[in-house]
Amino acid sequence: MGSDGFESKKLGGPASGGVARDPAMEAVTGLGDAANLIEISGVIKWFDASKGYGFIVPDNGWPDVLLHVTVLRRDGYQTAYEGARLVVECVQRAKGYQAFRILSMDESTAIHPAQMLPPRTHVTVTPTSGLERAQVKWFNRLRGFGFLTCGDGTPDIFVHMETLRRFGMTELRPGQYVLVRFGPGSKGMMAAEIHPETGSPGLSSH
Repeated sequence: MGSDGFESKKLGGPASGGVARDPAMEAVTGLGDAANLIEISGVIKWFDASKGYGFIVPDNGWPDVLLHVTVLRRDGYQTAYEGARLVVECVQRAKGYQAFRILSMDESTAIHPAQMLPPRTHVTVTPTSGLERAQVKWFNRLRGFGFLTCGDGTPDIFVHMETLRRFGMTELRPGQYVLVRFGPGSKGMMAAEIHPETGSPGLSSH
């Protein structure tokens, strides 16, 4: 795999001796004592501590890597902010790659919650788009906002809880499809109008 910048490693563990199990190993269930570990760098796509997981977008364009809260906490981090850069060792599972160990994390590029819109402050957005079909990347009711995407290569669309309420919606689910009009705002592209899509496809894994 040298051509894509990934670095394969071997995880060697003691075969016996009563060594306590690594909590991260518990999270990566079914892993043997000698599993192939791959070192990658990337950015946090989103992380929800209440759900116990999030996803990393690898720099080389590979599929998203699952990041479990057990791995995060074991390696000394309480949470992972969107946009933070990190280097991890990951393992390939049946459903994709999963982080096993965090080697480093740089939060200088992260978007901290304090930088987001206050949960009860509504910002008027003038739409510059038509009514477009978009997919929910993530949405957090407690924080009162989330992000939509119209596909690869398009900017994320910030959606505020108050915008949902104005159009009779109460929450969004990751993978759900909606119809949205959006325009430029203080946080980049922002939803001005949002409606559920009738007969939307099933939810994606993330």
